Amino acid sequence: MGMHTKKKINSVLFHIGACALGFLMIYPLLWLLASSFKSNDTMFLDTYSLIPKVWDMVTNYSSGFAGIGGVKFSTFFMNSLIVTVVGTLGCVFSSLLAAYTLSRLKFKFSGFWFGCVMMTMMIPPQVMVVPQYIILKQLHLINTRTALVLPWIFGGAFFIFLMVQFFRGIPRELDEAAEIDGCGKIRTLLFILIPVVKPAIVTSSIFAFYWIWQDFFQPLIFMNSVDRFTIPLALNMYLDPNSYNNYGGLFAMSVISLLPVIVFFIIFQRYLVDGIAMDGIKG
Repeated sequence: MGMHTKKKINSVLFHIGACALGFLMIYPLLWLLASSFKSNDTMFLDTYSLIPKVWDMVTNYSSGFAGIGGVKFSTFFMNSLIVTVVGTLGCVFSSLLAAYTLSRLKFKFSGFWFGCVMMTMMIPPQVMVVPQYIILKQLHLINTRTALVLPWIFGGAFFIFLMVQFFRGIPRELDEAAEIDGCGKIRTLLFILIPVVKPAIVTSSIFAFYWIWQDFFQPLIFMNSVDRFTIPLALNMYLDPNSYNNYGGLFAMSVISLLPVIVFFIIFQRYLVDGIAMDGIKG
């Protein structure tokens, strides 16, 4: 009985500690949601409270959706959605082809080129903005959605590395068996390898979707028309040091901007877990 009681006490203490730690981690999101219900006048009177003293949800969300600079928030939302979806598809597709080439095909200096790809991970993205801007300027693509998509559409070193590791865990006998059955390189990739590396593809898609959706720096450099702004730039416009700061609208639209990321993660999170835990092929 003594050992059983001790185990129960340890279990209770563990769950209490886990719940407390989980609350601390999720508190900023709860604070953001609660602040979107508060009025601007009372929002910072009791900063740590999650219960509004004065409810002003309708005003906050209506002013947020009304937008800024004569442009509705739905325009910013659609800009972000288009750029993120197209950029994610292009990034994952290009990374998949590059990873397949570097890991499954035999050609000279393949190890050297893979090393070059890995070295690009050590280059800060801010450094790449200058040559990207020059190229986009020469192509007359500045201030277009294409300028926000192109830097992502040619793949990413992190995603290539992740997929290469998955491809290397697949026995090459699968490729040989597919070749004997008459499959070419493309059909082998589509029908044999992609179903096996699906966790890596979905994991890359989740990270790419999040990184593109929340990107602030590139849109700041490449865009100069308000109606072309993405959500991160739009949210920054709700704060004006020279006039009235619409904190209620800012927090309300911040909540709305989190919804696509949360929904996308919830739908594909089981593949993310598989992508982290899986080693080679599932038995």
